[in-house]
Amino acid sequence: MRTNKFISLLLLCFLAPGLSAQNKISEKKELEDSFNFIIATDLGRNGRYDQKPVAELMGETAGAIDAEFIISSGDTHHYLGVESVSDPLWMTNFELIYSHPDLQLEWYPLLGNHEYRGNTQAVIDYSKISRRWCMPGRYYTQAHQLNNGESLRIVYMETPPLIDKYRNESDKYPDAVKQDIDKQLAWLEATLKSSAEKWKIVVGHHPVYAETPKDDGERADMQKRVDPILRKYNVDMYICGHLHTFQHLRIKGSNIDYVVNSSGSLSRNPEAIEGTVFCSPGTGFSVFSATDRQIVLYMVNNKGEIIHEVSRTR
Repeated sequence: MRTNKFISLLLLCFLAPGLSAQNKISEKKELEDSFNFIIATDLGRNGRYDQKPVAELMGETAGAIDAEFIISSGDTHHYLGVESVSDPLWMTNFELIYSHPDLQLEWYPLLGNHEYRGNTQAVIDYSKISRRWCMPGRYYTQAHQLNNGESLRIVYMETPPLIDKYRNESDKYPDAVKQDIDKQLAWLEATLKSSAEKWKIVVGHHPVYAETPKDDGERADMQKRVDPILRKYNVDMYICGHLHTFQHLRIKGSNIDYVVNSSGSLSRNPEAIEGTVFCSPGTGFSVFSATDRQIVLYMVNNKGEIIHEVSRTR
């Protein structure tokens, strides 16, 4: 019985993508009357691997769906972050790669663990240099009006300082231990508590639940510090990156959809675990669509095909 269950979980990762990859995101008629944006993560490879073709596809998609903005959920700069706002990596990782006319939108970034290898303040300060790099702080929030008077709340978190591993390795991640965990968590709780929006999503770099060979402590710290607040205030989705895979999980006792967005440059192979609804290797990005009645996250591979949908209706 256990063997059959394990085989079924594996099928989620390796057979399911081929079953649903007939839809092109650019042909999705439902997106015409909704509020749409793109989520991209783990991008910075100086144009190598799949970064350039995925960037071009992101541009084509942004134009086709009339995207409002782009969320970049961390690790825009591999491997050691940036040294300053004039670091050449801003050109080779970002400006020259995401040059498509339809990507000249506001980008709302987060700090990932690789940014923490360098000058984290420079990532924030780049907002003063680039019109489209819009990062008001280490963590922040936005509310967006939808049709029929409903609204969407997006909460942007700074997850590296919430994980003990980074705080303990001050030689590699010097800024992590300087950040106040309690202050950010109090802000998160206050933000969600006061939120009157119909839909609430939280975006961070690190996963709360996911399959990964990375240190178990990363997820344990997120589960201990962040997940109770997400559950308490009925967050609809928690969306992250970090793992370079597509994953969608539902956890017993939680009504949240936990989503991992794959890398826009270099991907890895995931394995299904308890709670896995879907997982897939391969590069790509996600499209988020919201109306007054429904939110949908579309996982899009490097061919522009929708390989999985995470939807909530009420």
